Amino acid sequence: YAQTRQQSLARDGVACAMLDEQALRAAEPALREDLRGAMIVPDDGVVYAPAVAAWLLGQPVKGRIATRLDANVERVTRTGVQLADGESIAAGAVLVANGFDAARLLPGLPLRPKKGHLLITDRYPGTVRHQILELGYIKSAHNASGTSVAFNVQPRPTGQLLIGSSRQFDTVDPAIDSAVLARMLARAAHFLPGLRDLNAIRAWTGFRPATNDGLPLIGPAGPFAAGLHPATWLAAGHEGLGVTTALATARLIAAQMSNGATPIDAAPYLPARCAPQEAAHG
Repeated sequence: YAQTRQQSLARDGVACAMLDEQALRAAEPALREDLRGAMIVPDDGVVYAPAVAAWLLGQPVKGRIATRLDANVERVTRTGVQLADGESIAAGAVLVANGFDAARLLPGLPLRPKKGHLLITDRYPGTVRHQILELGYIKSAHNASGTSVAFNVQPRPTGQLLIGSSRQFDTVDPAIDSAVLARMLARAAHFLPGLRDLNAIRAWTGFRPATNDGLPLIGPAGPFAAGLHPATWLAAGHEGLGVTTALATARLIAAQMSNGATPIDAAPYLPARCAPQEAAHG
């Protein structure tokens, strides 16, 4: 499977290579010794969401975009949006791009919360040199039901290790589930035995906005905005990839909103695919 994955990435122009057992040991000595090999993606990277958001907000837009922080939208109206403080803002179009909370603004939107746990350790520089994940992570990430865990560890610039991952459906309780956290850490220690000797300083949870088919909702809101602003658009449901696919999503939605040529086929992501049949044809 690893070789098939490597060949698929190579065909798409992604630099990657297979490592044998000896090369893997040299790259990541902390991994358990009986692993036979791995695939390395040299250009893979990790972004820190708050830093990305700050960078995007700091881009020069020559007065074309007015940013209002701490202005919570209460509802979408026929002419724009109404804020929580009662202020109404008229707009030529409304783009709903607020993750799982999009379902509050557009009732009936097929978004499900997918709960996840993360844990971060104290500082142990050099323990792990690359982001490492098991190939089974991809299967776990796309499960449509149940609870799953998979090995994923990221070395932070501080020397800390960020450890994941878990996925749970059908809960909106933000409390740490000790049983799931224990499963997740046991899976991580299965690959990195030395983790058992490290100190954890914090664990937390979050919710990913998931769709039934695993693809985001990018395009006109259609039947999900019935009775609201006629030009309501969606960019939501990216599960755990909202930050890393943000710029591509922006290009795709901007092209649709301006009736321009889309950089990729927009059809697989159109919200209308998720609408009930009677609504889609009504």
